[in-house]
Amino acid sequence: MKAICLSFVLTAALATSAAPVAVSPSLIESPQTGGLELKSLSSLSFGPGGLLLVAEPGSASVVAIQTGDVGPEKKVLDKPVTDISSVIAGGLGVKKEDITIKDLAVNPASGRIYLAVQRRPDNAVLIVTVDAAGKVAPFDTAKLPWARITLPGGTASKVTNITDVAFDGTRVFATGTCNEEFASRIFTIPVPIKHGSTANVFSAETYHVAHRKWETKAPIQSFVPYSNNGETYVVGAFACTPVAKFKVDDIQSGAQVKGVSMVELGSGNRPLDLFSYTDKSGKDWLVVHTQRFKQNAFGPSKMWGARISMDYLDAKAPDKTNENAARRDEKAPKGPDGIEIVDSLFGAVQADKFDNTKAIILKDNEGTLSLEVAVLP
Repeated sequence: MKAICLSFVLTAALATSAAPVAVSPSLIESPQTGGLELKSLSSLSFGPGGLLLVAEPGSASVVAIQTGDVGPEKKVLDKPVTDISSVIAGGLGVKKEDITIKDLAVNPASGRIYLAVQRRPDNAVLIVTVDAAGKVAPFDTAKLPWARITLPGGTASKVTNITDVAFDGTRVFATGTCNEEFASRIFTIPVPIKHGSTANVFSAETYHVAHRKWETKAPIQSFVPYSNNGETYVVGAFACTPVAKFKVDDIQSGAQVKGVSMVELGSGNRPLDLFSYTDKSGKDWLVVHTQRFKQNAFGPSKMWGARISMDYLDAKAPDKTNENAARRDEKAPKGPDGIEIVDSLFGAVQADKFDNTKAIILKDNEGTLSLEVAVLP
């Protein structure tokens, strides 16, 4: 009875937002309405005006959905939603052990949180939303405009995974891997996003500071678009954990892009999420949320995060990059100057920025996941 009642509440909660949604002509061209099927999910993020970007590795594509979720109120989670997996599982009539939350994204236009969910044993996927009151609802795309863009693998290869997707104001970027020697990929999609089109693709080579060698197979796990002095970059983090930037202006599709490693956060870590923000003093920071997969001397949780001064990304001198990149002090909360631990991210499994003071995190509390607000320093 509990699962049936919850399913009814979830469906009813969405009924007020099921009206047709107007498409912004500046964002989607030749949109489709209805009939959207998602067979896999790896990453979610938002563009302007409630535009949801969905990475679907199973079809090697990015799906853009005009959600119509633009407020008018802009309010994020009032209090934590404890044991969020049980809430979602109850609505689907399964056990919480059968639920995996693959990613989260918070809509900056409304504060509503979107969760990418996978259900076992059939591996079906869906997206659910959580409003400021903590009410969970299924995301119904039946009347929403959308477009699907294919990510090309190469002349004789295919995309094997999509690790992240983001919007920079003029383009959509995605990162992933292909099944060939230069496996790491960066994709760009022009805006307006045209249904049925394909993306530009670049091979990415990166200097891994901890390994002291150039690598072509390690994927960019998470990234943010970054502009400086009129030039556009993808700033990404890799396993072990170099933070590198790739210049993507004026490059022909199919070319190889060589990344410049700016910071090394420590061997034995895998990045999960990246975002940037500006603190109260006006200083810009890049936040790298990551997971330890081997012994590390610092911190109470294998899930942690650090913030890096954006000044490191602007370094141009060769003696500040690649093998000479700044290395985080792994035994202290700060150091060198401009690199420091973000305490509020300890225990976070997923993270996404809401504004310059708060992030939304999915936190592991001794095996139980809760959806919470984390205050940024």
